[in-house]
Amino acid sequence: MKLMIASDIHGSVYYCKEMLEAYEREQADRLLLLGDILYHGPRNDLPKDYAPKQVITMLNDRKQQIFCVRGNCDTEVDQMVLEFPMMADYCIIQVVPRLIYATHGHIHHTGNLPPLQPDDILLHGHTHIPAWETFGNHNLYLNPGSVSIPKAGSTHSYMILENSSAEWKTMDGSIYHEMKL
Repeated sequence: MKLMIASDIHGSVYYCKEMLEAYEREQADRLLLLGDILYHGPRNDLPKDYAPKQVITMLNDRKQQIFCVRGNCDTEVDQMVLEFPMMADYCIIQVVPRLIYATHGHIHHTGNLPPLQPDDILLHGHTHIPAWETFGNHNLYLNPGSVSIPKAGSTHSYMILENSSAEWKTMDGSIYHEMKL
């Protein structure tokens, strides 16, 4: 299965459109969103073309292809307008031989770990900074970066997981980091 992973759209119709174009170009089987879908949050400036109602329509049109976890800017009101589940704090993905604990990152992160076993992967967004770091007992921390509001000099980005490998890509599809899981 080819999985596209993206985080932190924050209501930007411009970058949501770019993300969905990348999803089509990648021909991924599913899109995993790591939270902060509609609202920009009080700590962020408005992203380019902030239009949450348009983002709702764009994502609802693909509701059968989307898995989503809740971010710190996501609320029950958002769930009332989005037609795919998005209020779970985490999901588990098996990528042989590893298990991935996918979450937004505002609750569970490398400073407050979920229940991980050796070799498990912690995958989250929230920081808006791409990451691929080892920690703990052969564990791995992965972050796709942000679709709409990248930070720390990073670029608008997403990840692809396929066949036990990961690729970090710019929104135009250029690979800037890859690794075996």
